[in-house]
Amino acid sequence: MQAIRSRDTKPELLIRRVLHAQGLRYRVAAKPLPDLRRTADIVFRPAKLAIFVDGCYWHGCPDHYVPPKTNTNYWSAKVLRNMTRDRDTNAQLQAAGWTVLRFWEHESADGCALTITAALGRIRDSRH
Repeated sequence: MQAIRSRDTKPELLIRRVLHAQGLRYRVAAKPLPDLRRTADIVFRPAKLAIFVDGCYWHGCPDHYVPPKTNTNYWSAKVLRNMTRDRDTNAQLQAAGWTVLRFWEHESADGCALTITAALGRIRDSRH
């Protein structure tokens, strides 16, 4: 478990590289809310936009999750807890006025960046 990265994964780095090239600046692995013991992969604080890049195995991707062959009860329960925590995180952030975007690790970095910039545009437009 120690070898599993919680930040700076390849999909995160690809998305961040595209966003940075567009001139966008953000926080990495930051808590959107001080009282919430969870970190988002990318945070745009002024816009209240939290981005999560979820691993297909660890977060139960409907397209790519394959149940484990060994220690099935433990690992399946772990993935289910992760999915439940993800839904709770979304609900808590949205209740606090944040926009939450979740992407799967297999999604295109360019496509993710387009969705993020569009969300930032909508947030900025709604404030004016």
